[in-house]
Amino acid sequence: LVIIACKTDPKADPPHKGISLLAVERDTPGFSRGRKLKKVGLHAQDTAELIFEDCRVPVSNLIGEEGKGFQYMMEQLQQERLLVAVDSIVSAERMLEITIDYVKQREAFGQAIGKFQNTQFKIAEMATEIRIGRTFVDNLIADHIKGKDVVTEVSMAKWWITDMAKRVATECMQLHGGYGYMEEYEIARRFRDIQVTSIYAGTNEIMKTIIAKRIGL
Repeated sequence: LVIIACKTDPKADPPHKGISLLAVERDTPGFSRGRKLKKVGLHAQDTAELIFEDCRVPVSNLIGEEGKGFQYMMEQLQQERLLVAVDSIVSAERMLEITIDYVKQREAFGQAIGKFQNTQFKIAEMATEIRIGRTFVDNLIADHIKGKDVVTEVSMAKWWITDMAKRVATECMQLHGGYGYMEEYEIARRFRDIQVTSIYAGTNEIMKTIIAKRIGL
């Protein structure tokens, strides 16, 4: 079963009012799945082309009201982007955790690399940014649960925390040295998977545009 947004009224004005949400069952005639796409990260999640060729879907498969599909999707964007921020801050916390463990164990020049000032400074910087991000996200979760309009703040969190998590991934891989580039180390997967967070649920460039508009620019 897939949920699709499709144009059900080509003459609607404005155009977005002609979009509806439909549920399409796997065995629906005219619906097929194409090739599995190879992604840089998120290898555990299958992503494939969906093909609709003369596919007829009954009216009973309409989700909600006809023509309100775009509205339904927009209403959920605040929560979707908040979830991306939550996922990113958790990933950043995990990457810092495994890196701290690593620098305590890995030795160079007769001592753990965690004893070097450069390593300590890098860890301290990441820990500070991650704590700031966690505080921001926790507050946003509470406000969202209360039903508050936090579109501006969620947009801020989505772009800043995902960018921060990508920086953390790069710094943590660097602190792992050559081992960090090996697939057997968790940081390698974390580095790949975090990259897409600044793209989906609205790119970070779109987040900045939303923020600018919401603060009156």
